[in-house]
Formats: sequence, structure tokens, C-alpha cells
Amino acid sequence: MKRLALFLITACLSVGAMAADVIKAERMEKFGDITVHYNTFNSTFLTPDIAKAAELTRSKNQGVINVSVIKGGKPLMAQVSGTVKDLTSKTVPLTFQQITEQGAIYYIAQYPVPQQETRTFEIKVQTGDKINTLNFNQELFPGE
Repeated sequence: MKRLALFLITACLSVGAMAADVIKAERMEKFGDITVHYNTFNSTFLTPDIAKAAELTRSKNQGVINVSVIKGGKPLMAQVSGTVKDLTSKTVPLTFQQITEQGAIYYIAQYPVPQQETRTFEIKVQTGDKINTLNFNQELFPGE
């Protein structure tokens, strides 16, 4: 699982760098003393071993969203849920699974990417009694 955590961190950084022309911003949001890092990418960026370990489907038509919650420089457990909406307002619920490894906690979910389009994500992160909501748009592309 250490390889999975390392890969997801690397994927977040490298996908962010590759998409810098589109995104133009770091993918994080602060809510008081809590920082939520997030990124989404096509599942073909995952190696077959990593996808299998994370129980993810590796396909050109599947995207992955990765969320981590940090407080005081340390990973924080949270309840993460959300949806992704296409341009016709068709909404797909995101089912996040928690991955806990030594020194890291990630929440990952998959969603369909049938064609190139901009999608709207709404991610709810609950820590204790507080629920914070991330809303962002992302242009998505099916993989090769």
C-alpha cells in the first residue's frame, strides 16, 4: 500500500503539472485550520498493479478523484461524499473509499468519462460536526 500512496501523491502532482495550462491553480481549499487537497485524472494514469490494489477499474472511460484532508500538517479522517454533473445536468453520485496507509489517508472514487466535456464536481467533506463543500469544474478527456 505504500506504493499506492506514493503513486497517488505523484499522480496528483504530475497530473496537476500536466494540466497547469487548464487549471492555473493549486488544487486545494482551506476551511479554517483544515486543508482539503483534491485532484481528478483519467484512470489510465494508474498502473495495473496500483489500480488492482485500490480496487479501481483502469479504463479510458473512467476517471478517478482523489481527496485528502490535512489538519496541522497531519492527515485527518473525514467523511467524504459527492457528485459529478455533466453539461446536461445528469448527476452521478461518487462513492468514496478510504485508503489508510502509514502517514497518509486518501479518499478515492471513480466516475464515467464517456466523452470530452467539462464536468461540475461537488464534494462534501465532514470532519466532526462541520461539513465543508468543494465546488469545481474540470474539463475531462477519455484516455487513450
